[in-house]
Amino acid sequence: MDVKSRNYLLMNRQALEKDIKTSYIMDRMISDEVLTLQEEEKVKQQNTQKERAAMLINIILTKDNNSYRSFYNALLHEGYRDLAALLQDGIPAISSGNGKSSMDGMTSYVKTILCEGGVPQRPVVFVTRPKLVDAIKQKLCCLGSDPGWVTVYGMAGCGKTVLTAEALRDHQLLEVYFPGGVHWISVGKQDKAGLLIKLQNLCSRLEHDSTLSQRPPLNIEEAKDRLRLLMLRKYPRSLLILDDIWDSWVLKAFDNQCQVLITSRDRSVTDAVAGIKYEVHVESGLAHEKGLEILSLFVNMKISELPEQANCLVRECKGSPLVISLIGALLRDFPSRWEYYLKQLQNKQFKRIRKSSSYDYEALDEAMSISVEQLNDNYKDYYKDLSILPKDVKVPTKVLCILWDMETEEVEDILQEFVNKSLLFCDRNGKSLHYYLHDLQLDFLTEKNRNQLQELHKNIVNQYKKYYKLNTPVPSQEDCMYWYNFLAYHMAGANMQKELRGLMFSLDWIKAKTELVGPAHLIHEYVEYSSILDQKDSTVRENFQEFLSLNGHLLGRQPFPDIVQLGLCQPETSEVYQQAKLHAQRETGTFYLEWINKKSLKNLYRLVVRPHRDAVYHACFSKDRQRIASCGADKTLQV
Repeated sequence: MDVKSRNYLLMNRQALEKDIKTSYIMDRMISDEVLTLQEEEKVKQQNTQKERAAMLINIILTKDNNSYRSFYNALLHEGYRDLAALLQDGIPAISSGNGKSSMDGMTSYVKTILCEGGVPQRPVVFVTRPKLVDAIKQKLCCLGSDPGWVTVYGMAGCGKTVLTAEALRDHQLLEVYFPGGVHWISVGKQDKAGLLIKLQNLCSRLEHDSTLSQRPPLNIEEAKDRLRLLMLRKYPRSLLILDDIWDSWVLKAFDNQCQVLITSRDRSVTDAVAGIKYEVHVESGLAHEKGLEILSLFVNMKISELPEQANCLVRECKGSPLVISLIGALLRDFPSRWEYYLKQLQNKQFKRIRKSSSYDYEALDEAMSISVEQLNDNYKDYYKDLSILPKDVKVPTKVLCILWDMETEEVEDILQEFVNKSLLFCDRNGKSLHYYLHDLQLDFLTEKNRNQLQELHKNIVNQYKKYYKLNTPVPSQEDCMYWYNFLAYHMAGANMQKELRGLMFSLDWIKAKTELVGPAHLIHEYVEYSSILDQKDSTVRENFQEFLSLNGHLLGRQPFPDIVQLGLCQPETSEVYQQAKLHAQRETGTFYLEWINKKSLKNLYRLVVRPHRDAVYHACFSKDRQRIASCGADKTLQV
């Protein structure tokens, strides 16, 4: 055990011996595998409570740092918070199993765990910030084996994600505290449909080696339940990392009595969830020396050899790791332009890219403008095309091949130019390359090109139509999921009413999309784009929305039902029925049933009501069959 930790135990020994009852504390330490059953029996043989506490402390003093941490966590979780506070400053720092710092390399065990868990790779230019990395590790250790939350918070571009990923590159931390592995999810700003897709993907990832393939969860409540069972039964003592959380309601979907690490700009984001909570604040600016170190790595010079403008540049960048990296990437290509870039930062006034005053993005705006201006004119146009990419989405190369009508190699060369200048990020995990913009870079682009966004959206839709003609993407194609998730988004952004209606009111499209992602995302799109779809009449949109709402429980099943047959069960006035009948008449060799007494029913969609704001737990008919009583998660009883 470290000398410091040992001293804290000895200093506070009297208070510990006076107050603690050892039985529950020993149970936790045995479950952490730091105390043996023989040692437990030795403690129990003592006559008084004080003597048992004294014996336990004597045993801990003969052990290693893990015993100290386990004892601290046991005190914390068994109601001895005041005593735990006495020991908190003595918690030993985590070091890697081979005695090296995390910068010296990782064991193959760590590499495997992080790769399987989807943890981002270390940036090419990386400067260690050991105090913050150790703080994150220490808070993770404080969780012990109990459910709880660790929040890494700070302003945009301060390095939360990189620091969090770096804290996980530690053999001892993973082996002792999270032997079940780690699972990284990039969340971002989401609506309910987007959150459901994230949950579906996570459940699919966790079930990847299951012998029984399950259908995706149909709603957030079902996804939450499945995730809870997976974490409890299949991945106990594992860590869930939720990167870039914006809204507290999103966290409720992951509130499953497991151990969760989140990164966020909002310190209060965990207020909506229960459990033990710890925080690590990432300062908005790097220390001046760290900023110089980043620049020196980019330009391949010693800090002492940097020109005098370097100090001024770091000050003008306001310590933002993202901004310093952007400037550093420019200086790597043009090492004689120190004075030029300094003047650009000092003299140019750019308007803020966000109207919110919560965070100051002036420095990023300045660096982004300078970086983009250094591109040649052709490349500027290609970069402008990225203005319409959805936030928090990794775009496969094939999508941009279609957009620019180029071969894969040509597109990758262009995108690599952006990556080299820190204007774009590349995810090299998986079979193909995926590209994405930092959210602030995307904000900058959308603001800068606001008057051209409609044309840019129109261009990507036209390129899609040119490439696929009358066909639709198939799941084996790497760009398939992108188009099913975002083609309607681009059509709406282009205000292409005719094309959007043709897509959203097509049974072929509905069948293909619901088979892949379920009906929730489509229903969301009908609501989201209703103002465009309803320009002439809202009836058709309502027909399709009601059809999906009525049949959502069927469209999530395997084998997938015949959507034409479902459409034939709609009222004869419905556009869904009309399309289904045309499909049925065109197809030969397929048997369909026509529901001939539909007219005797008043209005089918009125059979569906939504009395609750959330999940329905129970419902029953009255004896005369005229009323239904129901109760739900919103804690109301409705009749």
